[in-house]
Formats: sequence, structure tokens, C-alpha cells
Amino acid sequence: MKKITIATRASQLALWQAYHIKARIEESFKDIEVSLNEITSRGDKILDKPLALVGGKGHFTKELEDEMLAGNADIAVHSLKDVPTFIPDGLELISITKRQDQSDVLLSHKFENLDALPEGAVVGTTSLRRRMQILAKRPDLQVKDLRGNVNTRLRKLKDGEYDAIILAYIGLKRLDLLKDIPFVEKLEFMIPPMGQAALGIEIVSNNLLAKEIAKSLDDRDTHLCTDIEREFISEIGAGCSAPVAINARIIDNEIELRAMIGYPDGTKIMKESDTFAIDDAKGAGIKMARKMISYGALELLDEAENIAFKDIRPERL
Repeated sequence: MKKITIATRASQLALWQAYHIKARIEESFKDIEVSLNEITSRGDKILDKPLALVGGKGHFTKELEDEMLAGNADIAVHSLKDVPTFIPDGLELISITKRQDQSDVLLSHKFENLDALPEGAVVGTTSLRRRMQILAKRPDLQVKDLRGNVNTRLRKLKDGEYDAIILAYIGLKRLDLLKDIPFVEKLEFMIPPMGQAALGIEIVSNNLLAKEIAKSLDDRDTHLCTDIEREFISEIGAGCSAPVAINARIIDNEIELRAMIGYPDGTKIMKESDTFAIDDAKGAGIKMARKMISYGALELLDEAENIAFKDIRPERL
């Protein structure tokens, strides 16, 4: 029997994702035995710093890639939003699974929705993108950093450390955790990040069996949309210290592309949207990035990086 090893982070959500892909492979390839190589990533180990200060892109993917390059895994399953636009030599991002619900959700044990939060309420999030958008909507709120795995974050909410927290809907749904939260509101106004709610399948380039398996998992429409999002991020050079939202979706046989960058406190925002015919969608992310660059996006990003976590010494970890 042929064997394939999947590299995965050891977090609860990452393991759900890896076992999901394992089951799909075993269903489609009856002669293949799939095992997991569980790895604790740097991003999972460092819990006393905001994610933007952990040390750059790839803090959830590097160890998995190292295991593949060392010959200890054939495939890595990533949350696509964690995958940098640069892929190391010897590896390929082959397929993107069908995207699920991309919503961000506000969770609370005390308040029904965002509008019900009192002035000065404490909201927890790890994301500069969410921080930017929530403060643009409600500048009176106190937004504080929130680290830890999903269960840790939910415990902190239940214990009253926060009046509300913001998380991705899909992770809570996959782990069946929404039933324990009294108040859940999808924040429809929020633009998601690159790749949210899709899985990226990365392989060792010269592994033909891994390539065949990965291609069988690919969703064409999701791959098209997320390629556009990744084009935008690559062209604009947005790092993890900049609040950036970018989302492409197919509506009525067209690509709708929305982008937002700005200050993490929501006081200065640049927002653009456009539509492209599907047949003309290649390069749409680059076009959007260049349009925003012409309006001063790079200067805005530099300013945003300078003020992000200005009260915390930005150490390279």
C-alpha cells in the first residue's frame, strides 16, 4: 500500500482540517494509507506577543515546510490565510479547497450584537484587519489583543476578560463551538483577509503522487478567487504589521473584488472595489493593488506599520 504523510499544526482546528483532508484522500484513493505529522508551530508557541510582532509572514507554516523539505512529510495542510505569497524552492502550493463561509463573528455572553455594546466595551481580537474595521465602525470601543487557541479565547470571554471577541465563523463551526455562545453576530460589513475559509495544500515539488492527490482536492472557483487575493498582497507588499483586507468572490459570472487598508485604529482608511469578467480575472489583484498604490497605499501602509502596537516594543522573535 502506498503511503502519504500530511504535515499539520497540532492545534485543535488544524487537526480537524488535516483529518478532513485525510478522509477525503482515503475516500478517493483506496490504495493509499495516510498518516499525520503533528507539529507545534512558532505562532502557536509564542502567546505573549501580538501576532504582528511574532516575526513576519509564515509563523504558522515554516515548521511544516521544513518537515517537508527534510523528507518527513509529503503534503502540508494550511489555513490558506496563513500561507505567505512566497513559497520556498522545492515546494508548491498546488490546490485550494472549496471555500466555506468567510464571515467574521462577534461573540458575547452579555450583549446581543455590536450595536448593543456600551461605550468603552472591551473587544478582543488578534487581527489588525479586524481592529481597523471594528474601530472604524465603533471608535468608542476598547480593542485589546487576544491570543491562545480557540478554546482559550472562548474561556477568556466566558470569564469576563472581554465584553466581546471577534473570531472567524468557520473555525467555530468546524469545531461545533457556536452552541455554547449566547450571542453570535456575523459582521457582514467586514472584508475578510486573503484566503479566509479555504485550505491550501502544499506539496514537495518532485513528489508525483502528492501532486496527483493534491490536484484532486482543488476547487477551480476558489483557486481563482484566492489567486487574485494573493496577487494583491504580493504586489502591494503588505506585511503582518499592516491592517489589510482583500476579498474576491464570484457573483453572476463576474469577480467582485474588495480591498481595504488603513490605520489599525480605524482613523484613516483607503477602500476600493471593482468587478472583472471571469475570463479577464487573471491579474485583477495586481490591477487593484497598482490602483491603490497610485492613490498613496504604500505611504499609508508605512504609516500604519509605524503606529501598529506603538506601545509595545517591536522585537524580532
